[in-house]
Amino acid sequence: MNTTIMRQLWSIINESSGKTLSGLNDSDLINQILSKLNSKQSLSSEDCCVINAYLRSKILLIREMAEYSMGH
Repeated sequence: MNTTIMRQLWSIINESSGKTLSGLNDSDLINQILSKLNSKQSLSSEDCCVINAYLRSKILLIREMAEYSMGH
């Protein structure tokens, strides 16, 4: 995954509503983020697989960020 995709990915996560992210199960949360990223930049199927695995490894961090944003 290149740095441009990484920046866009975390930008999408930061811009997403904590309430929205908290209300989704893991698969739906990852699919929503991937969908938003794909609308900004065309992703290959290989990119999608790599990003999906990356997001799965960061799911707890993403959920903590969502909870934090709801409290502030």
